[in-house]
Amino acid sequence: MFATKEKGRSGSWAGICPPVFFPAAIVIGLLVLAAVVAGESAEGIFGAVQDWVARTTGWVYMLAVSGFLVFCLYLGFSRHGNTRLGPNHSRPDYSFISWFAMLFSAGIGIGLLFFGVAEPLMHYLAPPDADPRTIEAAKEAMQVTFFHWGVNAWAVYAVVGLSLAYFSFRHNLPLTIRSALYPLIGERIHGPLGHTIDTLAVIGTLFGVATSLGIGVSQVNAGLHHLFDIPLNSTVQVILIAAITGCATISVVSGLDAGIKRLSELNMILAGLLLLFVIVAGPTLLFFNSFVQNIGLYLGTVIDRSFRLNAYSGDHDWMASWTLFYWGWWISWSPFVGIFIARISRGRTIREFVFGVLLVPSVFTFIWMTAFGNGALSFELSGEGSIAEMVGTNMPLGLFAFLEHLPGSSIVSFIAIILIITFFVTSSDSGSLVIDTITSGGQLNPPIWTRVFWAVTEGVVAAVLMVTGGLGALQTATITTALPFTFVIILACMGLMRGLRMEAAKEMGARVAPDVQVMGQGVSWKQRLDAILSYPTATEIEAFMATRVRPALEKVAKEISESDHAAKVELSAGGTEIRILHGSETDFLYGVEMRPLLQPDFSYIGKGVESKRFYRAEVHLLEGSQHYDVYGFSEDQLIHDILSQYDKHVHFLNIARV
Repeated sequence: MFATKEKGRSGSWAGICPPVFFPAAIVIGLLVLAAVVAGESAEGIFGAVQDWVARTTGWVYMLAVSGFLVFCLYLGFSRHGNTRLGPNHSRPDYSFISWFAMLFSAGIGIGLLFFGVAEPLMHYLAPPDADPRTIEAAKEAMQVTFFHWGVNAWAVYAVVGLSLAYFSFRHNLPLTIRSALYPLIGERIHGPLGHTIDTLAVIGTLFGVATSLGIGVSQVNAGLHHLFDIPLNSTVQVILIAAITGCATISVVSGLDAGIKRLSELNMILAGLLLLFVIVAGPTLLFFNSFVQNIGLYLGTVIDRSFRLNAYSGDHDWMASWTLFYWGWWISWSPFVGIFIARISRGRTIREFVFGVLLVPSVFTFIWMTAFGNGALSFELSGEGSIAEMVGTNMPLGLFAFLEHLPGSSIVSFIAIILIITFFVTSSDSGSLVIDTITSGGQLNPPIWTRVFWAVTEGVVAAVLMVTGGLGALQTATITTALPFTFVIILACMGLMRGLRMEAAKEMGARVAPDVQVMGQGVSWKQRLDAILSYPTATEIEAFMATRVRPALEKVAKEISESDHAAKVELSAGGTEIRILHGSETDFLYGVEMRPLLQPDFSYIGKGVESKRFYRAEVHLLEGSQHYDVYGFSEDQLIHDILSQYDKHVHFLNIARV
């Protein structure tokens, strides 16, 4: 629909986009070097930066995240929800189960294992509004936990992923962040402004992934210390980062289907089994009762918490450590998760995408948090354990302290460590693949050497930040790098809305434009029936394309060119097409492509599989197949059909200019 002359990149060298790759690598390198030089004082610097961000820009995060949720809900319920992320005839590349498994593993895996027990207990010990260690504190702990992991968080991922999938798969733009701004800045997405946007996305993504890697490795170290008394220190954590980053590098080299997809499905199986074990072996009845009540509490407070900034109490520390950290974490992860879920969501409708991304992971997360969080709270409230004290002194140990209260704790804890490691690997390799996609200018299969480079870089950044400032440094890096990208996402929402409105204008133009009658010799009803019951072969369709379709397109192109307009006829992937160029406005494309189908049952009794197949000559426009067949049309009839579709396109352009 947009007048993109090519899907190319603004310069490439050795498979990369230099104006993005090198600035991103240099800035990241300088930030890491600064952390090393600062040494012991780095932790104080990180704390001061985080406090400044919370006090001065917290309102930006809160308004933006709430706005993203409202925007998603509007698109899901509006007429735009039927728009497909790809041509009209496209269908999803992955089954729903595989789609959700990859979505889950990339987006929330490590976080659930780390915070599933720790966050509810931390809020129980220091709730924002209630008295500590009380029933009210427990209820508020689950409210806040649900809020931080609910639909607000997934709305951030959804708007980025939706924008990228729409412009990449439906309008043939590169799968990079800059493409979402095409309706706003046009061809400048291929210039310095576009490079800057993608560079910000790379920096934010890398620090967001590094935060998750740091969280994951601290918990692996805690689990190994708990089970095998391995030392709990930064040296061991650096060794673990190096080892697991090596595994992630192998996975990312294997590619999306061979490595990431299989690991994601393994994650889902292990996570599902662990969750089922906790529900059955833990306080089962409490789980069902508290889940229902937690949902009610969440729905009753989500609007209030979406706009709460503690402006009257002045408690910015709590907001910075929790809500603003989470919002910054989700935003910094949004280029990574957004591009990743966009890549695996081709063919889905906007409505499927929005409600799938918002609801399915959120519901699973609520189930997980209830099983682990309420389970741990029940032991605390009954006085059966001291999990809270352990979480208060060492958050990563929370999961293993909770599992100690269940049967077979040693075996289950070891399985939990394996699960953390596999989530660690999928987060790292998915992040590397996405960063590589951005820095290669949108290539879906970027060079292997750059995948390795970014996988190793993520590990190095996570290790340096863990050594210089611990989890506090990771939190500060996340919140700070997410701030500029928040405005990029806002612009992406504006671009998506403009693109959808232009598409709606195109549909309106097709409705109001008069249909041009296809003129030709009349045929008898027997001849029409014969045409309906005929099942042409591939050879017959190819001959029709060569003798009827291409000459018709060339005659139209010649006539248009003689009228001082630019038009060209080209071979497409499955047929022939004409493109009439309109400069900065949307080009017109009319193509005829060969599509294989199977004959209806009654027509092939006793035939083999290949003899059941026949072919159609389907009309394709910019938005995809129009689902009608022109095989058998005369040259004159084809020309009139082209003019009918072009007349509707001109009406669309007139509407779009208003």
